[in-house]
Amino acid sequence: MRSRARCLRQSLNVVAILLAAGSATRFGSDKLLHPLPHDVPIAIQAARHLRAVFGEKVFVVVRPEATLLSDLLRREGCKVVVCENAAEGMGASLACAVRAAADAEGFVVALADMPFIRASTIAAVRAALAAGAPFAAPFFRARRGHPVGIAGTFRAQLEAMKGDEGARRLLEGHQDKIMKVPVGDPGVMRDIDTPSDLAPPSVV
Repeated sequence: MRSRARCLRQSLNVVAILLAAGSATRFGSDKLLHPLPHDVPIAIQAARHLRAVFGEKVFVVVRPEATLLSDLLRREGCKVVVCENAAEGMGASLACAVRAAADAEGFVVALADMPFIRASTIAAVRAALAAGAPFAAPFFRARRGHPVGIAGTFRAQLEAMKGDEGARRLLEGHQDKIMKVPVGDPGVMRDIDTPSDLAPPSVV
């Protein structure tokens, strides 16, 4: 019976959400289209890591004016969600994506300016949701990183999000329900806010 229940959980329709509708004012140019050293744009690299785990179940939220980024993401096989009120903030963008993924039973939420997260880390977060966790997040050196997993039971709260709150407040209100996924992946803590963040991190 236990193995059968486990198989049922593994068949949950968990999707990935990539938030790519930020304004990137600190970068000085279109951050998400900026090429990494191997000439792949930042957002595309982040999307590829999600695609490696989720296949076609990757929903990417963009601003209405992000036509080039949208075209590139569609070529990668992503489902592009144009959020008309993306300028309101991350919470509004997340709500748009959750509404677009109407059949999803769980969500792994990632940020487009974090292109260094390993596919194995993403898969581990998805597996935690499939195992029944209400929330899941990777922890690197005891620090919580990204992406975060959120069960479909919280759909209503996600769809009601506004402004720039994102999922952080939701997670902070359920600290005791977060499944900690230990990883040796520094990419879960590494986002790109300025051009200097593209430099290789120093070895500690």
